[in-house]
Formats: sequence, structure tokens, C-alpha cells
Amino acid sequence: MAAKTLLIVESAAKAKTIGKFLGKGYTIKASVGHIKDLPKSKLGIDVDNNFEPQYITIRGKGPLLKEIKEEAQKASRVLLATDPDREGEAIAWHLQNAMKIPPDEKCRIEFNEITKDAVKNAIKNSRPVDMDRVNAQQARRVLDRLVGYKLSPLLWSKVRKGLSAGRVQSVVMRLICEREEEIRNFVSEEYWTIEVVLANADEQNFLARLNTRDDKKIEIGSEQEKDEIIKGLEGNKLTVTKVEKKQRRKRPSPPFITSTLQQEAARRLNFYSKRTMRVAQELYEGLEIGKEGTVGLITYLRTDSTRVAGVAQMEALDFISSQYGAKFAPKSPNQYKNKSGSQDAHEAIRPTSAVRTPESVKQFLSRDQYRLYKLIWDRFIASQMTPAVYDTVGVDINAGEYGLRATSSQLKFAGYKKVYNDSEDEEVKNFIPELKKGEEVFLKEIRPEQHFTQPPPRFSEASLVKLLEEKNIGRPSTYAPIIDTILRRNYVERQERQFAPTELGFIVVDLLKNNFNDIVDVEFTARMEENLDLVEEGEMNWTQVVETFYRPFAADLEKASAMIEKVEIKDEEAGKDCPKCGKPMLIKHGRFGKFMACSGFPECRHTESIVEEVGVDCPVCGGAILALKSKKGRRFYGCNKYPDCQFRSWNKPIAEKCPDCGDILVQKQKRNKDMEAVCHNPECNFSKEMSS
Repeated sequence: MAAKTLLIVESAAKAKTIGKFLGKGYTIKASVGHIKDLPKSKLGIDVDNNFEPQYITIRGKGPLLKEIKEEAQKASRVLLATDPDREGEAIAWHLQNAMKIPPDEKCRIEFNEITKDAVKNAIKNSRPVDMDRVNAQQARRVLDRLVGYKLSPLLWSKVRKGLSAGRVQSVVMRLICEREEEIRNFVSEEYWTIEVVLANADEQNFLARLNTRDDKKIEIGSEQEKDEIIKGLEGNKLTVTKVEKKQRRKRPSPPFITSTLQQEAARRLNFYSKRTMRVAQELYEGLEIGKEGTVGLITYLRTDSTRVAGVAQMEALDFISSQYGAKFAPKSPNQYKNKSGSQDAHEAIRPTSAVRTPESVKQFLSRDQYRLYKLIWDRFIASQMTPAVYDTVGVDINAGEYGLRATSSQLKFAGYKKVYNDSEDEEVKNFIPELKKGEEVFLKEIRPEQHFTQPPPRFSEASLVKLLEEKNIGRPSTYAPIIDTILRRNYVERQERQFAPTELGFIVVDLLKNNFNDIVDVEFTARMEENLDLVEEGEMNWTQVVETFYRPFAADLEKASAMIEKVEIKDEEAGKDCPKCGKPMLIKHGRFGKFMACSGFPECRHTESIVEEVGVDCPVCGGAILALKSKKGRRFYGCNKYPDCQFRSWNKPIAEKCPDCGDILVQKQKRNKDMEAVCHNPECNFSKEMSS
């Protein structure tokens, strides 16, 4: 019997998909992630010997590694097909060493999509393991271990047991805490806007906005100032000074990279980053699609490049022409520039086939898989379509010392928006009649509106990911685990889908800022990412990167250990007495968040969960509506008489009834970040703006 080729991938799902492509001449095994790592019980890095890592076989992986070695001995050839990134390269290197494959042997293959053609082409183009990529990953792992294992014990001794600090996690925490301080220190200021209804000689009305005074942008800071301006407007003749008609073209957004996929999935699908990456991994690794068999539906999900293979672009253009018409397909494929610093190692995230529409595979996918696949497919197809075209009109009107402006923007040709509407704010449906320069228009109504400046919003998952990408902090593939960690450590809480730092979060960030400024410095962390990129490019030695960081860090650590006094976090009083012993109840912090416990502990061990009342009566039974958390940590609202009353809402109820159907109103955030009140009844379409 002829010896087979052993091909090793990371996941069992991927192994199953690839096995169906390659047939009997191959044995497919999954390493199930890393097989070797630094030990958990000790630092595992020899800081006095060039930061030599002490890798050991991960607990529980011994039998699997033994099985892989045995298969390797029987095989005629071994191919390492771990993920096409630094992490995957490091796993391939550990496997290579474990099986004693020579360093220069062409045993490494990688593919950007799990399709039959992509896998077979990869096998034809094997290469040696790339040690520059391995060393870049090794540098990151060593840096993170040094920070985590050296700094965390300090937090344990000075603040509270069970805490952790991370090289990137700490910077993320600093950003969240500093935003909270901005919000707390914000002083709101009053301002006014004035909109007017005008009419031409034919009594055709249109809207304009007060724009300037004495040719300078106007700012109205008080009601008195507003009243004076209104008097001035009422007494002035209004004359058209400029009419400008244009066509504006808006190009589509590029296909997704990892960070933009996380942002859009958060905005459009309410997916947290962790959920997005999990579902994307399932789509990438392959699913059973009817007669087509098992196939990977999207390209590799960890990428910072908007580049698309020419073959995929041409397939998309053919599909667009046949499905929507030739005018929706550009003459040559759309190209997009990568952001500076992009590694450009992999294509953008796209469907592996443009003709595999979301509707054609819907019956084979879970709800989450379908929704994310549709988002990726829509964005990619739209990225290869022609621009949207708008007819715009701008009219300047003179009213003595004041200048008014009327604008209109209406969609003339949908272009890419036929598939993917990335913004509904492009259209200003303000009918403007035919006007000529020098024509007089007439004032019909003045509509002043009072506003107050708003503090910057707390970070949502989408806005936090966007900022991390802009600041070059971490890598998109690390965002989900970082967010998960700071939530589990109780450094932040999710409130209305936004991140609010806890008292513990502030204490830890202040301690790090005062004693380890580089650890929480945004620019320092970004430079470290750039250095890791230089290691991957072979332009920097990985031990040099670690050395430059570690020596000052070790000195700061020694000084901080001696100087920092223990921080006492006092438990907050709960405002009620223990029903068992009568002593005051305290608010404590546990693994799963806040809870109440008796101050008489350990003599009295009574505990209670914390119940937050919304202040609104249940519309079903009249009970109290409570703010609760689902098993996955998502906030929702339910009746305190559950299970007798089944009222549930993901949106916060308000103390107001729907004028149309009498059901309760709930508050919902629109895409432009304004809040609106909508009816809880799904069959009622009532909604209204909420005053800020």
C-alpha cells in the first residue's frame, strides 16, 4: 500500500472539509490549535539567556501529538496547513520540530480560502516555514507573558487577588477610563439653530437654514441672541444670490477587513466581536451546502488588506452584469488602497464565490451564519459595483447681514446601493423649486430650536474597535479576546451596549499610569506593533525588541513593588439589612459581577443578587420591570413576576404608552446615534424622536 501524504490543519472542521477535497491519497489531522506553549505554572522565559522561551507540550495534547508523530513516520510527505498568519506559522514550526522535519524542507502550505482549487494550488506551492513570521509571533508571546506574569502578581498584592494586566489590554482600559473622565468633566453649553420655511413667487415652499452673519459662520449661544436674530430676519428682504446644481458620485466602501467586519457586524447585527469572529470562523472552515458538499464560504477572516484576487473580481463583475445590468458593473474592477502599515498578507474578507448568493445557501446555515454571510457577500458585491449618483442643489439666500442656505440631495442612480446601503444620511429630500440668481423669495415661517452640546459617547464595541485600528493598538484578531478579558475581570461593564469602567478599572489604570507609563502609553504600544512588523519583515531581531522593552520595565517593576501602598477598595453599602442576622448588606464583586453579601461574613453567609428596577410597570401584569442579564451577559428587561409573567424586551422600556395601540414604548438607538421611542408591539410601527 502506497504511503500517504499527511496534511495537518488547526481545526477538526477544517480537516473534515479538506478531507473531502483531497481523497484517499491524504491523511488529514487537526492539531486543535497550539500543541506547545509556555508553561502556566511559571514564567517560562529565561530573561538572562536571550529571553529563551521554555516551550512544553500543552496539557492534554500529549496523546494527539503522539498520534501525529506516528502518522508522520508512515507518511511519504508531511504538509503543515495551519492558518495563514503569524500564529499559524508558529504552530507549524512547533509541529515541524516535534516531527523532526529539516528546517529547510518545503513542508508549509497556506491558502486564503478553503475551496478545492485553493487547497490543490497551495499543495503545488509548498515552502519552508517562515522563521521571520515565527519570530514575530514569538516576540509577541514573550512580551505578553513578561507583562502578564510580572505585573499581575503586583496587582494581586497591592489591589485584589485574581486581577490581571496585559500589554494591550491595559492600553484599552486607559482609553475607556479617559473617555469616562471626559464625560464626567464635560460642561454642557446651550446653542440654537434656526430653520426657515421660504416660498417663491408661485407659493412653492422649501426649507433653508440660517448659516452666516456678515459672511461668517453663525453661532447662537442664548435665547436672547436668537430673539434678536429672528427680529432681524423678519425685517429683511430675501434674495437668491447663488444656485448650484451638481451631480455627486459616491464610491462604494471597500470589502471587509477584520476590523471593519467587527464594526459593521456590531452596528448592523448587534454582534459582539467574539460572536462575529466565531461565526466567521465557521463560514471560513466549511459547511455542508446540499449537493455542493462541504465548502468554505468566505476567505480567511484575519486580514488587514482590501486587496481582492483578479479572478474573484472578474467573477463578481460577470455576476453583477447578469443580475443587475451592465450599468451597475464598472468597465474595470474597483481597486482600494490599504491603510498605511497594512501587512497585506491576505485578501480582503469575501465570499469564495460571488454566484453563491445568501439566499441560495440560507437553508443550510444557522441564523447567525446566514446574517453574517449576507453582510460579507453584500459588502463584497457592492464594492465591485458602480458609484451611486446624486442630484444635488445648493441655494444661497441673502437676508441683509444674514445668509441662508437651502440644500437638497436626491438619489438619481442607485449603483452599489442597490445591494448595500451603507448610509441613509446621503439624501436630503428637501424639494427646492426652480430658482434664479437675483430672484426674491418670501419668509413663511421661522423655526428656532434649542440644543445643548453633548459629551462624547462611551465606546460601543464598534467605536472601540475603530479607535484601536486607527491607533494601531494590537491586531484585529486580538480585539475580541481583549474585550472579553476586561469584562471578565470586572474592569468594565456593558451599559446599554456601551463600555463603562468600574471603580476597579479606574484604580488599576491609575496604578499603571503612575508606575508603568509605557505599558499604558498609546504611542509606545503602537510603536511596539510596528517593531513586530519589522521582525516579520526580517529587518529586526526579535530578542532586540524584547530587550528594549524589558530592561526599563523590570526597573519600574522593582521600584513599584517597594513604593506602592496597598489599595483598599471599600465595599459599598447596599442600603438594606441582612434578612437572616440583621447586619448591613454590602455590595461585593465576584466572578459574575456585583452581588450583595452580609457584612457579618463568615459567621453569616447570606447573599443576594442585585436587582435593578427600571421604574416602569409591566404592561402585561403591572409588576415591576427589572434590568437583567442573559446567560451570555447581554442586558435585557423582564417582569419581576417571571415565570408567571413572560414580558421580555431587549430595549429599555420608558414610562410612556404608545398613542396608537396602548402598548409600552421602549428606547432604541438609531444608526445616527440619536435615541427614538418605538412601540414594543412588533405589529405597531409607531416611533418618535426622544428629547436629549
